[in-house]
Amino acid sequence: MSATTTPTSVVRAADEGERRWFAGGGVVTWKVRAEESNGAFLMFEDRMEQGKVTPLHIHPDTDEAFFVLEGEILMHLDGTEQRVAEGGMMLATRGLPHAFMVTSPVARLLCVQTPGNIESFFWDASDPIADDVDSGEVDFDRIAASAQRSGGMTILGPPPFAH
Repeated sequence: MSATTTPTSVVRAADEGERRWFAGGGVVTWKVRAEESNGAFLMFEDRMEQGKVTPLHIHPDTDEAFFVLEGEILMHLDGTEQRVAEGGMMLATRGLPHAFMVTSPVARLLCVQTPGNIESFFWDASDPIADDVDSGEVDFDRIAASAQRSGGMTILGPPPFAH
């Protein structure tokens, strides 16, 4: 017997969505939670400041796409680097090693991950924040612990950027 899902819809204004400080260094505003898409995907806006960097990592069971709303990032995708500026996008399919670094004063990315099975990683590595708060503590140990617990991310090494 197959399970049925109930059709749903979500509408959020530009300034709507739960805001959380992600311990990797950025304000995440949730636009679509996994449960709202019946697990098909999740979507959030990530606002970060210059110098924010991620370790080299993979998502073993999730495809990750970024659309750059503002600013510029330097992407490291499977051994190559390229800049992605406002209006550009990148896709890292599951298992592809990648990392990024914010090179502009501020960057805002619209992030979509499918399926939405990685949400627990982000939720466990973040804390709710007020609307007037735009920063918090960067804690890569918390990121690593959340990745290990959830299985949503495997850290392969330090950030691969020379700069």
